[in-house]
Amino acid sequence: MPLLNTITTPYAEAFLQVSASLKEVDKVVDQAKDILALWKECPELSEAMSSPVLEVEAKKAALEKLFGKQVTPSFLNLLKLLADRQRIGFLDSVLERLLELYREQRNIALVTITSASDLNDEQESELLKKVQTVAGTENLEVNLLVDPELIGGFVVNVGSKVIDASLAGQIRRLGLALAKVT
Repeated sequence: MPLLNTITTPYAEAFLQVSASLKEVDKVVDQAKDILALWKECPELSEAMSSPVLEVEAKKAALEKLFGKQVTPSFLNLLKLLADRQRIGFLDSVLERLLELYREQRNIALVTITSASDLNDEQESELLKKVQTVAGTENLEVNLLVDPELIGGFVVNVGSKVIDASLAGQIRRLGLALAKVT
């Protein structure tokens, strides 16, 4: 187990257990996604919370003001615990691990579909049926992205599997094949 997981897993597992006992797992998972997005969008926040210059009590007060009304009391307790133990800098890793554990428990596959243009409903539906087969589960958490640099087609990431059906990918593979020939 990587070092970061040895730090994050105990917090994530304990928090999931507490959330389950309070019957608020789904609510907490949604809140974790929101806070994780904010943490990534606002590097100043994560840098400030990671700073050894800021006192623990100041960090806890800031967390209370920022998140006190948006998260469950148990979530706020997690944030304060991480601050107390000088681990708040690992919040993103703890929340990512929490989401991984949640998906494992519920047999949910995390899928990222990047297409060259927006998919219509029919295309999305057909693609998701095929992705369910590849993932081995009907339970999918799907992130749809658009990247015009793909030129055409799509790229699907399911766990460690990558299916590149993009025109840019085909051109790249063709270029590699031609480079081997010469």
